[in-house]
Amino acid sequence: MRLNNKIALITGAARGIGQATAELFHKEGAQVIVSDIKDKKGKAIARKLGSNAEYLHLDVGKESEWIRTTEYIFATYGRIDILVNNAGITGILESTGPWDAENSDLKTWEEVHRVNSTGVMLGCKYAIRLMKELGGSIVNLSSRSGVVGIPGAVAYASSKAAVRNHTKSVALYCAENGYKIRCNSVHPAAIMTPMWDAMLGEGEQRQKFIEDVEHGIPMGHFGEPSDVAYGILYLAADESKYVTGIELNIDGGILAGSEAKPRKV
Repeated sequence: MRLNNKIALITGAARGIGQATAELFHKEGAQVIVSDIKDKKGKAIARKLGSNAEYLHLDVGKESEWIRTTEYIFATYGRIDILVNNAGITGILESTGPWDAENSDLKTWEEVHRVNSTGVMLGCKYAIRLMKELGGSIVNLSSRSGVVGIPGAVAYASSKAAVRNHTKSVALYCAENGYKIRCNSVHPAAIMTPMWDAMLGEGEQRQKFIEDVEHGIPMGHFGEPSDVAYGILYLAADESKYVTGIELNIDGGILAGSEAKPRKV
């Protein structure tokens, strides 16, 4: 029960890493607030978790929705202890492109940054206001793509780099102001989530794609959402009380070596 009696808000929790984190946090004793724009899936997850779980609709790129959400949390629980800024999009699945540096579509660029960059900024802003009296932990989901360039997905890479840097700014701001708020980023790569699943295709093509990707992973295989959830759990729990401003890579060793160089999308 590493999160016993903690109030935790997780964005983008209707599937993938967010869902795995919600399930793990609930198991560890937290009051879990599942949030997403996929209402049907999000409500189903909250029902499955049962007591000490609820669902809230939250489009992270809209400040009005952050205001509504945090006002509700304060009125209901009086505080928030943990925020996991997990919601994010690649832009590849949400638009027709192009996504490369020379031809990048402006509308796609703006939407990816609205969700990935602005969403994290707003989450941190309103979490700080609820946490600054009692303290808390903010965990922002960046990516391997926030550390290295991705020629074929420039909006996504740029937005995740913004998350990486903003995390450090928030960590320092809170420390300088004497707030007992820690802020850290997590950088997954090659985690088998629905985001990947939609790009892998079917049949032999799918298997070949998986094998090609796994060839570049030092540990030799894709990770699972729960692998990332356990890293998030550490940063959310009191065990990491002296940890702030770090970036935790959960990538099977990719960023440790030359395979950090991305392949063409």
